[in-house]
Amino acid sequence: MLGGDPCPRVTENAMLSEGDKLPGMELVASDGGTIALPEWAAGKPLVLYFYPKDDTSGCTREAQDFSALLPEFEALGAVVLGVSKDPAAKHQKFISKYDLTVPLATDADGKAMDLLGVWGEKQLYGKRYMGIERSTFLFAPDGTLFRAWRKVRVPGHAVDVLESVKALART
Repeated sequence: MLGGDPCPRVTENAMLSEGDKLPGMELVASDGGTIALPEWAAGKPLVLYFYPKDDTSGCTREAQDFSALLPEFEALGAVVLGVSKDPAAKHQKFISKYDLTVPLATDADGKAMDLLGVWGEKQLYGKRYMGIERSTFLFAPDGTLFRAWRKVRVPGHAVDVLESVKALART
């Protein structure tokens, strides 16, 4: 990654800091089931990435990149989960349309986004609105936050996260 730390630390205004435990939260899986974190990933590294919206260019590229690298994440024992506010049915269409393999979940009530500090004011073409800040969190097998990426730029991001999972495996 040019011009910066490929594994930036959590910012001071984030809700969690490195070493903090992943709080309990429930998300809705794309199949309509419930994903209870941190139990869902207990004993494994967890990559939790938040994205604004299914079937948009940046979000599609990010999901495709994580899907392409999913076998490598899994070889390291890691689980990956993409999260947005889109409903489960929309996730299913998104998965089918692009043959995605990365699991997706819904945070309809925004509780997980609030806990992790990814819901906030954004600006586009001078207009302010509330939305999801593209962010990724890597939790260690014991559920502690190992790394966080905020205001993610999609190109090369999934590779950067994979490198951090490899670094975590070496610790």
